[in-house]
Amino acid sequence: MTLQFLNTTNLPNMLNTIISLATAFILGGLIGLERQYRQRTAGLRTNVLVALGAAIFVDIANNLSGADGAVRVIAYVVSGIGFLGAGVIMRQEGNIHGLNTAATLWCSAAIGAAAGSDLIVEAIVATAFILAANTLLRPLVNMIDRQPLDADSEVTHVIYLIAAKDHRKLVMYKLTEILHHFNYPLKDLDVEPFGDNDIEIEATLIASSIEPTEMNEIIQQLNLMPQVQQAYWDKNTMA
Repeated sequence: MTLQFLNTTNLPNMLNTIISLATAFILGGLIGLERQYRQRTAGLRTNVLVALGAAIFVDIANNLSGADGAVRVIAYVVSGIGFLGAGVIMRQEGNIHGLNTAATLWCSAAIGAAAGSDLIVEAIVATAFILAANTLLRPLVNMIDRQPLDADSEVTHVIYLIAAKDHRKLVMYKLTEILHHFNYPLKDLDVEPFGDNDIEIEATLIASSIEPTEMNEIIQQLNLMPQVQQAYWDKNTMA
């Protein structure tokens, strides 16, 4: 009884399984490396595990029930990975974060399912397209996002600074320098008195869409300045 697995072990099938899992591991790793480099919530290990898990389930079904069994399992993988993807989607300050990461996890599962179904070439081609979507399209998306929206429904992002009046020029210079570094050009800059000794600087950006992580880094750098008492950002909708 303890050696029953020897009767069900098929060396060609075992070799086929190893190839499928190795493919899922490598291709999931390529996708995960790009996500890890971008410091996203789901990085290298998560994408590899998602691809491997999908490949294992599909490979088991394929060995036990053939193509029909694999198709049924793939359907469950597609729906099941949605719950995992939902865990990386967050809503913060009216913005939705993590949609791209969740979609990438979904794609990693698809890569694993293809590998588990012995569609190795298809899995490789699909990985190339996924990497292209996350890398080659990024500059195009950033360029489009930095264009102003239609004047009838323009969304603007505004940085607010409370700083000492005596250091007004230094703070404004540093602000424009940091924004230039992150490629966020200014649309308008307004300065108002804030009490007796301070001023409030309101910097409106041209960009209609921004990366929250970049904006948070900008605010962090501004708050580290000893001349700045407080810095934060918000978005306004102009209808």
